[in-house]
Amino acid sequence: MFNLRILNTLGLLLIFLGITMLPSAFWTLYFKEYYDFYPIIKSSLYTIICGSCLFFTKYVFKNKYKKDLTSNDAFSIVTIGWLLSAIFSSLPYYLADYNLSFIDSFFESMSGLTTTGATILGSNTIFIEDLSHGLLFWRSFTQFLGGMGIIVFTIALLPLLGIGGVQLFRAEVAGPTADKITPRVKQTAKLLWGIYVGFVLLETIVLYFAGMTFFDSLCHSFSTMATGGFSTHSESISFFNSSVIEWIIIIFMFLAATNFTLHYIFIGNGKFKYFKDSEFKVYFSIFCLSSILLLINLVFSNFYSLSFESLRHASFTSISLLTTTGFITENFEMWPNMSITICFILLFLGGSAGSTTGGLKIIRTLLIFKYLYYEIKKLIHPKGVYTIKIGKNSIDDEIIKNTLGFYLFYIFIFILFSLFISFYNIDILTSLTASASALGNIGPGLGDIGPYDNWGHFPPMVKIFSTFCMLLGRLEIFTVMVLISRIFWK
Repeated sequence: MFNLRILNTLGLLLIFLGITMLPSAFWTLYFKEYYDFYPIIKSSLYTIICGSCLFFTKYVFKNKYKKDLTSNDAFSIVTIGWLLSAIFSSLPYYLADYNLSFIDSFFESMSGLTTTGATILGSNTIFIEDLSHGLLFWRSFTQFLGGMGIIVFTIALLPLLGIGGVQLFRAEVAGPTADKITPRVKQTAKLLWGIYVGFVLLETIVLYFAGMTFFDSLCHSFSTMATGGFSTHSESISFFNSSVIEWIIIIFMFLAATNFTLHYIFIGNGKFKYFKDSEFKVYFSIFCLSSILLLINLVFSNFYSLSFESLRHASFTSISLLTTTGFITENFEMWPNMSITICFILLFLGGSAGSTTGGLKIIRTLLIFKYLYYEIKKLIHPKGVYTIKIGKNSIDDEIIKNTLGFYLFYIFIFILFSLFISFYNIDILTSLTASASALGNIGPGLGDIGPYDNWGHFPPMVKIFSTFCMLLGRLEIFTVMVLISRIFWK
């Protein structure tokens, strides 16, 4: 029997989403951009009304209402919840007078909620700066909501969900390190969001004193901690032309892509255990190595001179792509070929599990390499008994199988979507990086979606499938694929 609790939970989600649209209307009043006030208010009302209709099904069908949520229910809520959120989040763009089609509005909305950062703005003479401050705020705020997950956010703030929170939390933070910090999932979600919001507020203050306006500092803090990459300017971070601002954002991008459990241990317990974590050590090493390689290649190619400024450009691009944030300071597709190749590789890796980043996640790549080393040892010493460990923990065979399956599934979807894009006579570099960018929730790529380009020129079907890949990447593939499988519905 269909669990009406699903509709009830989705209704709560939409009501909450509708309420979060209201601060955007305030910014239209503050900047006297009244033309976008009513579209935002109407979008909020439509969302709240639809959410209320779903919520009150519990009172209409009392006899069929079940309190418990199964794992299958959780998969449904997470996937359908993200889809509904993206649809209703697109209303402010669509109802405003910018002549944006619903597909374009939905693309921008999905890109925000999944923290991808790809944009259609810049095509058809509609640029980022053309939007009102209300819509610019909403655009960044969707990334703030998506950063730690709208579903987890709902669990943290709406205790009405009651039973079933654990299943929702597991579906939302799927991966090899989805352990809860505390036994109660609501308390866990509140702790994670407390740290998340704390970092956002801290970065907002620091950026403000570094020279940004309060509005810009708030919007860019939303995007930074969500590793989303939406900016209030077409030139992204290079618009501010400030080395101080760039170093601040480098630091916060690095923090955003670090496992939030480590932040909790440090902030809550005062224990600095970052470098005792295997994944963090690899993450830190990759960032340092890629930055140094970029710097060496840029200097020896006479693209830059050896200077602290060159290190900043290399470090910013490295951490921006590694963390799947996608902020831009330099047009890296004009760099030497080795640097471009490094940038392409960084599109896949992602940051740490348990963070707001996208991509494959470093913990999975680390586990794959350990598994390959394990297989080599087994070939040399067939009778030897070996275990795969990360840190001091032995990894179960089931987790290894799941990780291998995820890796293969990820590569398969990447290849398939690249072929689909190339079917529309789009060049190979654009096709490959668009696929990697959408699936990894990154935003910029190479070719026709380079650092200062946009996705608005793509055919409608490519945009639609791009949004699907964004959703797959944000929910780590299996959460979505389970829902559309035949076995699930049987």
